[in-house]
Amino acid sequence: MNNLYFYILQTSSTTTTTKMTTQTKLYGKDLSAYEDLDVDTLLSQLSPEEINILAKEVDPDDNLLPPSQRCSYECEKDPTGPLNRKKLIEHINKQALETPDKPELKPYVPGVIRGKKWIPPPPTIQEKEAEEQITIDLGDEYEHALSAATQEEIIDLAAILGFHSMMNQDQYHASLLNKGQPVGLGWDGITKASQPKPYPADPPNMTDPDTTIKQVQADDHTLIDLNWNNIKHESYEKFTQLFEALPANTHLETLSLTNTGMTDTSALKLADALEQNNTLRVVNVETNFISPSVIVRLMKSLLATKTVEEFRASNQRSQVLGNKIEMEITSIVEENPTLLRLGLHLEYNDARHRIAMHLQRNIDRIRKDLTLRLQFRFFNNLRRKAI
Repeated sequence: MNNLYFYILQTSSTTTTTKMTTQTKLYGKDLSAYEDLDVDTLLSQLSPEEINILAKEVDPDDNLLPPSQRCSYECEKDPTGPLNRKKLIEHINKQALETPDKPELKPYVPGVIRGKKWIPPPPTIQEKEAEEQITIDLGDEYEHALSAATQEEIIDLAAILGFHSMMNQDQYHASLLNKGQPVGLGWDGITKASQPKPYPADPPNMTDPDTTIKQVQADDHTLIDLNWNNIKHESYEKFTQLFEALPANTHLETLSLTNTGMTDTSALKLADALEQNNTLRVVNVETNFISPSVIVRLMKSLLATKTVEEFRASNQRSQVLGNKIEMEITSIVEENPTLLRLGLHLEYNDARHRIAMHLQRNIDRIRKDLTLRLQFRFFNNLRRKAI
């Protein structure tokens, strides 16, 4: 019967297999001689008993066969009635509770090893020789420092140098089990927080908003840098007075309004003022409550006069601008030939790369223009002296 089973399996092999093993023979014949045999015809000639024996010898791991043929268990008893799943589960649980457990050969006792304890084999001669050959001369100064270092300092040094990933298996398990570590250290130890360094708080901004508004309205030539940073809870009326005076001002160059509580309504007033002012070089409105759409409006206002060289508007109410807003800001920046620095948190690499490349081109162009102007002035002075 086993020969018949092997004969059927060999005849059902593919043509590729027979070509690769042309030297293999079965019953004194090459496998190519059995290619034309019909397996169904051979199976039809078997009796039911022989087919049953053949089914029992089928490989149970062959997932191409149905489960009924992969299972070696056969129940020949007649059913006693319909299947009742609840009663079947109760019967299985009852039988499991009533069946006693197999007694252990050696009862369990805490702290007592049952069986033979595994002892690692001693290192071979080749391993000992390899360990002895690894010698590094660090010098007297480093040798003294390492010999006097504590275990915690050695561990910190290994972590800094990246040696913590070079532990072998025994060292790794020893570190997990805290073998040789004092109480409070190791993986299960308590992490101690370092004492924070005290930094002095920023001094309060002593700028008087009402006085600076009057100076802007009067176009005071001494007021070049206006700083309202950290002056919170400014009213909408004061912002309006300041921004309405900006178009006529011809001396103010830096406008800093960081952390002043500015909202979209005041920012729109600022955008209208930037479209008419020709002297501002730096505008800073960071840490306020300006929405992304109003930031786009501020960026567009810079294109009217093209005099602002630095614009900062990060850390607003919405931390994420979104792809659409970032692409719109990128297009606006690429149209601005005078902007040199932009303070905005951009999430997408495409926007960051395009803006950085354009700002670098603006810086290079201004540097070339400045170089040409200096050269022209130098040669012009030489010509005047020659005359």
